[in-house]
Amino acid sequence: MEKQDRKKYEVPLTMLKDGQVGIITSIKAGSGKGGGFGFKKRLMDMGLTPGTKVIVVKSAPFHGPLEILVRGSRLALGRGMAERIFVEIEE
Repeated sequence: MEKQDRKKYEVPLTMLKDGQVGIITSIKAGSGKGGGFGFKKRLMDMGLTPGTKVIVVKSAPFHGPLEILVRGSRLALGRGMAERIFVEIEE
């Protein structure tokens, strides 16, 4: 199967398992508290922009935060934030 024939799936960052790599495709801003432009800007200021490679280092149990590696820095994101970051899983 050639590379262009593979189907790419956009999934929330929370779907990745420990050690999996994803490429950010989009950030969906919510309509509730803290979900507008400020939310997107905050994530972009942390280096989470479309096209960026993200590695899940550790996913805490019981819906705890995710520890991710982005551009050489480790970040901890709450599940609510991570659920609105969509990635394509890199194989």
